[in-house]
Amino acid sequence: MTTTTGAAHAAPVRLDYPLSGTTHLKGTDSDLTLGPGTLKATADLAAGTLSADTELPPAKGEFHMIGIVPVSVTTEFVEPEPTKGTIDNKTGAVASTTKLTLRLKNLKVAGIPTPIGNSCQTEVPAVLALTSEPGFNPLTGGTLSGEYTIPKFEHCLLATPLINLIIPGDGNSVSLKLGPAQRPPA
Repeated sequence: MTTTTGAAHAAPVRLDYPLSGTTHLKGTDSDLTLGPGTLKATADLAAGTLSADTELPPAKGEFHMIGIVPVSVTTEFVEPEPTKGTIDNKTGAVASTTKLTLRLKNLKVAGIPTPIGNSCQTEVPAVLALTSEPGFNPLTGGTLSGEYTIPKFEHCLLATPLINLIIPGDGNSVSLKLGPAQRPPA
């Protein structure tokens, strides 16, 4: 006869989700389309925890500075560490924290290319606290949403003060739509 002590522990579950969405930037009163991308998630259902890597392509954005001067810029989203979160085993509700460094490229003001160098980015990562909306299901997907603060930018050459006057601040919102879960490629 053999006896064991302790609870059985299930292996973490690894799933990929197609990802798309929008973010509203309060400072520029503009929206950026996010994706299509991929959320590569690993959930430990016994512990109720999850971690994920977010892969998003650069997003092109446009807005009007002081209401009349057209501005366009490309924003890259760099995740310096995996997303961390929790999953409720009974309801499937998710709460997560994602850190993203925002990098700016291809800035044009009134159609004129404006030099910002190759290292124009937020001084520290933006912290996005996301929660699942009603109807979210870990297998079929759904919407995660939240608000975040955009930190100040650095290394943007002479454009740094102007960028920091317009873009950083709180009250930015994000809504991410996760499609049905897929098994990761072998």
